Amino acid sequence: MTAKLLVEIGTGIYETLYMTLLSTLLGYVIGLPLGVVLLITRKDGIRQAPALNNALGVIVNILRSVPFLILMIFVIPFTRLLIGKSYGSVATIVPLTIAAFPFISRMVESALAEVDGGVIEAAQAMGATPMQIVRKVLLPEALPSLISGAAIVTTNVLGYSAMAGSIGGGGLGAIAINYGYYRFDTEIMLLCIVIMVVMVQGIQLVGTKLSVALDHRLR
Repeated sequence: MTAKLLVEIGTGIYETLYMTLLSTLLGYVIGLPLGVVLLITRKDGIRQAPALNNALGVIVNILRSVPFLILMIFVIPFTRLLIGKSYGSVATIVPLTIAAFPFISRMVESALAEVDGGVIEAAQAMGATPMQIVRKVLLPEALPSLISGAAIVTTNVLGYSAMAGSIGGGGLGAIAINYGYYRFDTEIMLLCIVIMVVMVQGIQLVGTKLSVALDHRLR
């Protein structure tokens, strides 16, 4: 393995982490409030709005059902409009974010739904507004589940970033395709796989430890 290739692998690791973490962060900027809205507007929610809930639910379900590679190709014009190009690690953040936020919104909705209804009723009895209930009851109580879900989301986005390498997305996926597959270099392919596995395990380990540390039910 040449020094140049080692440098490229180092760059691929950086690009993969850059794409994954930034896309996950941007996905939460959109998906977290969307998940909150999906929960509180349900029929049994604290701010019922069935029509809005159904409309948002349909949009989220449609986006979640589109395979990532198809989504990435479909949004190329939008990516080019925002970034100026449709290839490379920076451009890949756009489809990664679009793929991540619907999944995040459902994860958030599910995590918030696990909060004990008695706690919410107690807050309502004390005159708390819906926004106060969300900020001071739902989010704090669901924090361990939210962190655990964030680890799952991040590993999924990491997998998507590897897929993006097949069509010019950059990162370890591109190295595995360009060197491992097209040049029949099994060593490079295996190295990229091992690095990705280590990344996934590291993310999952950190997420699990944080979730356990913040779960007051285990104390």
